[in-house]
Amino acid sequence: MKSVNRRDFLRLAGSSVIGMTLGGVALRANAQEVLSADDPTAKALKYTASSTVDGANCANCMYIQGEEGKEERPCAIFPGKLINKNGWCSAWVKRPG
Repeated sequence: MKSVNRRDFLRLAGSSVIGMTLGGVALRANAQEVLSADDPTAKALKYTASSTVDGANCANCMYIQGEEGKEERPCAIFPGKLINKNGWCSAWVKRPG
């Protein structure tokens, strides 16, 4: 497993707190545009719209929000943005259950 440097950890922690504070309903209401690969947070977390990690994608991550089955959904890590359910980023954590 790759270690995370302090700067990336602080970005991730800050994004997580902000995303979780907004709540699922607020995320769905605020998510308007698809996350761009040029977004600074996306770059920092190595987001890709198509996962290359076996068994790990946004659809089975604990941070994804919104209705299952939709191609693009809100994510607690990227407030106000929609991510592809087949994507992946370094903040990925397997959804419990």
